[in-house]
Amino acid sequence: MAPKGKVGTKGKKQIYEENEATLKFYTRVILGANVIYAAVNFLIFYSSSTFWTWLLLGFALAVYAGSYRSMSAMAKPVFAEDGGLLDGGIDLNMEQGMAEHLKDVILLTAIVQVLSTVSSYFWYLWLLAPARALHLLWVNFLGPWFMAESPSAPEEVNEKKQRRQERRQTRRF
Repeated sequence: MAPKGKVGTKGKKQIYEENEATLKFYTRVILGANVIYAAVNFLIFYSSSTFWTWLLLGFALAVYAGSYRSMSAMAKPVFAEDGGLLDGGIDLNMEQGMAEHLKDVILLTAIVQVLSTVSSYFWYLWLLAPARALHLLWVNFLGPWFMAESPSAPEEVNEKKQRRQERRQTRRF
């Protein structure tokens, strides 16, 4: 049974600690995916690595850097001069927040990067990210804007007003 009443809120300290743990987890995900990719492509299959192997590694690193830096900037805490926590930053574990999408991008990139050690065609799975972005754009902004009902026609004039208008028009002529 769901709890009744107001949903509990998190304190600054709890948000700060959870953000630190979240950033630590995603650092490990990024490092793990890159270690696996580098070990397979540059140590084991070095002779068959091509320009595309390096280019896609650079792409993955750019995606990781952009997403991780955005998350760390969002979670940046503010401390007082005496060392007390004034603000724990934005909650990275909040549902439906921008951080959720950034975490999804990091996980998608890590999964694609590790799978690409089997076949380079797995990089095409990264096209899911722009597809998801377009879906969110349509559902949240464009769809409601295009499907919005046009302003309703002026209210029907009741019979009395219509008769008055007809009489006025006949008097003028």
